[in-house]
Amino acid sequence: MVMNNPFSKDKAKEFQQAISPRSEHEKEAWQTANKNWWEKNPMKYDFIDKPINWPEFSPEFYREIDQRFLRSVKVAFPWESIPFDNFIDFEKLTSQAVLEIGVGMGTHAEILSTHASSYTGIDLTEYAVNATRRRMEIFGRSGMVRQMDAECLEYPDASFDFVWSWGVIHHSANTRKILEQIYRVLKPGGMLTFMVYHQSVWNTFGRGLLYYGFLKGGIFRGKNMHQLIQDNTDGALARYYTLSDLKEELDGKFLIKKATFLGNKMQLLPMKYGPWKEKISGLISDDLGRRITNRPFFAYMLVANCIRID
Repeated sequence: MVMNNPFSKDKAKEFQQAISPRSEHEKEAWQTANKNWWEKNPMKYDFIDKPINWPEFSPEFYREIDQRFLRSVKVAFPWESIPFDNFIDFEKLTSQAVLEIGVGMGTHAEILSTHASSYTGIDLTEYAVNATRRRMEIFGRSGMVRQMDAECLEYPDASFDFVWSWGVIHHSANTRKILEQIYRVLKPGGMLTFMVYHQSVWNTFGRGLLYYGFLKGGIFRGKNMHQLIQDNTDGALARYYTLSDLKEELDGKFLIKKATFLGNKMQLLPMKYGPWKEKISGLISDDLGRRITNRPFFAYMLVANCIRID
């Protein structure tokens, strides 16, 4: 989650963790900052000082992105047969209309569209939409990919059986508004599965206060805890949730059937990401790493499998 450090640039002004936009003007400003940040920094997993040398939008380009992304996924939560089958019932998906919110570079779009009865993906940015459309063409997948703000979904009520979103809605200007829209477009009894950043003790005090505050000197430059975390998190803004916070955000519209806390063994090392961090973390077995970090105290991701309450 750390770069050198473009994360600290182009942040949404006046954003605070616990608040929604206080005016329409502020909402538009935050969402514009959000869109601009991701247009400049699409999720190509090239923030680790390892540029992708394949031609953009080539088959090799996409497979390199998948390899980088899924490698970290497998360390945190290895799947049985299909990536993310820990959270997705792929057998049931064959009869379902699926909506993905935030397509990124299309890794999930390819997986979901391969198994779903129908696939629709949306993203706030033009880059992500174009990249995912091109991926679908190259690898022969069918589905609709559109540029759209998830806070105002342009679909009729009860259009989808399943909504999926991985690491997206916590970046939006008004996360609760997205959840209201998802509730509207889901069919009665429909399922929502999403990942948001988790406000763990380790992430707040270990990563935030100890590493960025004291070791990196942020606190001596007048940064408060919120600023330390935001300056070192991707996106123009990002909300972090405890499980109780998330239940409150769902506002009685969804029942969490399963909550999963996820981390990564590399987060245990208070040092910049790079070859040395990879080598040292390699001395920790993946299983031991999961036993330590996939707990509320350490985890930086929270995955919620939810059902729409009718």
